[in-house]
Amino acid sequence: MVAQLTEEYCGHHADVKPGAYVQIAVTDTGIGVSRQVLERAFEPFFTTKEVGQGTGLGLSQVFGFVKQSGGHITLYSEPGEGTTVKIYLPRLFAEMREDTAAEREVLGAIPGKRVLVVEDDEEVRVYITDLLRGLRYQVLQAADGPSALIQLDNEKGRIDLLLTDVVLPGMNGRRLADAVVARAKGIKVLFMTGYSRNAIVHHGRLDAEVEVIQKPFTEAALAARIREVLDRRYH
Repeated sequence: MVAQLTEEYCGHHADVKPGAYVQIAVTDTGIGVSRQVLERAFEPFFTTKEVGQGTGLGLSQVFGFVKQSGGHITLYSEPGEGTTVKIYLPRLFAEMREDTAAEREVLGAIPGKRVLVVEDDEEVRVYITDLLRGLRYQVLQAADGPSALIQLDNEKGRIDLLLTDVVLPGMNGRRLADAVVARAKGIKVLFMTGYSRNAIVHHGRLDAEVEVIQKPFTEAALAARIREVLDRRYH
């Protein structure tokens, strides 16, 4: 539905501008959540699930996508009464046009290149894989380091890019990248992380010169970053 966010409303929400928006609302009839949880719901890596059952990146990614689109998102919940999520995306006043192949190529993809995606969160991995296939990359995927190395061996090293999360169970992304590069000379590596670049470098997770894309990211941002890494020559 179309919603109008007023000057008064935006005066209480500095991150959004007054104007016409398309509102998407989703409501469930679950157990609801407490105010304390609501206040932290969009924080990266915050989760109420047990260790190993979730990364806490789901809502933070949604938040990032909405903000990158110039939108707004709200959460309302009462314990025992369910939860409502409302997403407001800026309304575009323009004629519809068909998405052509030429327009998609502007994103910078190199169709046919082979990308190995390594991400332990299944939902995030499926999302990234779908993005890459939409850009006409050939995609393989793995949930952890050992599985990724098996994929690499099965493909006899014929992989153009390793796209791996920094934080993985067991063998982390850095160790995986070292093992992959040792087995497949010439392969490019792009790390993904929900942390800031400064944080992962400061804590020794990665070296300062490595290629990193920060979660959450859009299709256009991912396509451009991959193209940049694939085109780069290493000496």
